[in-house]
Amino acid sequence: MEPVEINAGTWYLRGLRVDRAFDDRPALVAAFADADHRRHVTDDAVEDLDSAGAYVARRAEEWERDSRCSWAVADTVSGEMLGEVGLKDLDLARGTAELACWTRPEHRGRGIMTTAALAALRFGFAGLGLRRVAFRHSADNRAAHRLAEKCGFTVDDRLPGAAVVDGGRQDVLVWSRQASTPES
Repeated sequence: MEPVEINAGTWYLRGLRVDRAFDDRPALVAAFADADHRRHVTDDAVEDLDSAGAYVARRAEEWERDSRCSWAVADTVSGEMLGEVGLKDLDLARGTAELACWTRPEHRGRGIMTTAALAALRFGFAGLGLRRVAFRHSADNRAAHRLAEKCGFTVDDRLPGAAVVDGGRQDVLVWSRQASTPES
């Protein structure tokens, strides 16, 4: 599928880019340099502009393969990348996906990701016909817990010791939201 842009009101969601209009690589390098970000986002690594470029290319390929919809959460005026939100592990036949998201440290606590996640969920349910979206995070990630609650997710399970955080084992909370769940 082709990347879709979404007007989320205060923010807009667009594909990650490296072109003459936008270069998201510096924002990615800055985000992944943050210790708290690295603590909770463990399935990808960005260390420099080259690996950030590969990250952007991978996200574009995932759109093409229908395996992930990923957006830069951007400022409506400058287009600056403030974070990323996506629906990963897409299974369009089953109607399932998992929400993935993060916010750059200097933009946390402003409600950016709640707005972006709700917009991504609306697209998933209405645009892709998803029936269920999961969300997972380490049990000590209070920001992710609040986001899940604000987005209408309910806790399905607690997986003891399923995540490695700071070299130790951490429980993982597994949430889900059905297409019929109203927004909070």
